[in-house]
Amino acid sequence: MIEQRSIGYVPLRERHGHAWHLWPVWFMGDAHLATLAAGTIGVAQGLNLLWAAVAIIGGSALGTFFMAFHAAQGPQLGLPQMIQSRPQFGYRGALLVWVVALVTYVGFNAVNQQLAGQTLHLLTGADPRLAFTAFSLVAVALAVVGYDWIHIAQRVLAAVLIAALLAYTIGADLTLHLQAAQFSISGFAATPFLSQFFAAAAYQLSWSIYVSDYSRYLPRDVGVRGAFWWTFSGGLIGGAWMMLVGMLAAAGSPGRELAASVRAAGDAVYPGFGAPLLLTSLLGLVTITSLNLYGGSLTLLSMVDSFGGKWAGVRARMVSLALIAAASTAIATFSSDDFVGRFADLLALLLYLFTPWTAINLVDFYVVRHGHYSVREIFNPHGMYGRWNWRGLVAYAGGFVAMVPFFSTGLYTGPVARALGGADIAMVVGLPVSAAIYLLACRSLDIAADRATAAAADVGLE
Repeated sequence: MIEQRSIGYVPLRERHGHAWHLWPVWFMGDAHLATLAAGTIGVAQGLNLLWAAVAIIGGSALGTFFMAFHAAQGPQLGLPQMIQSRPQFGYRGALLVWVVALVTYVGFNAVNQQLAGQTLHLLTGADPRLAFTAFSLVAVALAVVGYDWIHIAQRVLAAVLIAALLAYTIGADLTLHLQAAQFSISGFAATPFLSQFFAAAAYQLSWSIYVSDYSRYLPRDVGVRGAFWWTFSGGLIGGAWMMLVGMLAAAGSPGRELAASVRAAGDAVYPGFGAPLLLTSLLGLVTITSLNLYGGSLTLLSMVDSFGGKWAGVRARMVSLALIAAASTAIATFSSDDFVGRFADLLALLLYLFTPWTAINLVDFYVVRHGHYSVREIFNPHGMYGRWNWRGLVAYAGGFVAMVPFFSTGLYTGPVARALGGADIAMVVGLPVSAAIYLLACRSLDIAADRATAAAADVGLE
C-alpha cells in the first residue's frame, strides 16, 4: 500500500467508470459563461464573424489537442495532474508549476464569480457581490461531495445545455440576418485573428493542469486512445460551440456586459429565450467553479506535502477548499468592474506560463519514459526523481525566455510582436523550444535504469 499522505492517489482496486464518462466532464468544463467570454475577443478587436469563427475553431482544436493527451496519464498513474510534474521538475522543483496552477484556479474562479454576479443581478436584481458569494457557496458544496457527484452533475447538465445550444443554433441560422461583410474573406486582419486564435488555444490548454484529476479513477486498461478522444471531442465541441455563441452575442450587442449580450442574443432568436440560455450557461459555471476548487485543493495539499507537512484527510480537504474559495471571492470583491474585461490578458499570461510545462510533461510521458514512473518515488522526498530536477527547470526557463520577444498583451509587447503588428505567436515558439531543450537534457538519463528502478520501487503497489 502507498502511504496515506500520498495526495490524490487512487489504488487499482478503487478504479471504476468508462472512458466515455470523460466526454460530459470536458463538454461541461467548457460549456459555460467564461467560455463565452473567450469567444468575444476577436469581434471586440474588429474581426469579422467568418475569421473570428475560423480563429475560434482552429485555436480550440490546437489547445484541446495538447490538453487531451494529458488525460491518458490519469488511468496509467492514478494521480492528479500536477503531482505528475515531480519526475520532470523534482520533489520541490514542481512547486514552480504548482504555484502557477494555484494562481490559475483562483484567477479563473474570481472571473467566474464576477460573471455569476453580473448574471444573477441581470436575472433577479440581486446585489452582484452578494450574488456571487452565494454562487461560491454552492460551488464549494459541490466540491465537498467530490469526484463522483461532480461527474453526475456534469452528465445531467450536459444534456440540458446541448438542448439549449441546439435550439439557439438552429434559431440563429433561421432568424439572424447578418451583413455580408461579416462573412467576407477580405475581412481578415492578422492581429485580432491571432489574438482570438491563441486566446482560444490558451483557454483550452489551461484545462491541462487538472485533466488527469478526472481520469485518474478510470481503470488502467482504458488506454491512451480512449482517454484522448473522449476528452478531445468533449472539450473541443463544448469549447468551440460556446465561444461561437459568445462571438455572435458580442457581434449583436457590442459594448454590453457579457450577460446582457447573451440575453439579448437569445431573445433575438426566440422572444424570451435569453433568460433560459443565460441560466443554463450559469449552471455550467457552477460545476467548473467546483472543478477549480477541487483541483486547487489538491494542489494546495500537494504544496504542503512538498515541505513535509502531514496535512491530509477530510478536515484538510475542507480547510483547503475554504482557503481557495476565500481567495477567489476576495479578488472578485475588491477587483475593478473591468476585471472580466481583462480576461484576454489573463489568458495570454496562462498561455505563456503553461506552454513550457505542457511540452515538458508530455514529452517526458510519451517520448522519454513512455509512461513508466514509480508512484511511490513521486511521493519520496529523497527518491529517484530528486528534490530539484535541473532538466525540467532548465527546459522551462529556456522555453519561457524564448517566448518573451513574442509576448503581446496590454501589459507588455515584445519586439518581435511589435514588428508583427502586435500579433502573438509565442505558443508556437515555446512548445518546440521547451521540448527540444528537455530532450537534449534527457540524453544523459539512463532510461533503462530509470525504468528498472521505477518498477522495483512499485512492487506490490495496489
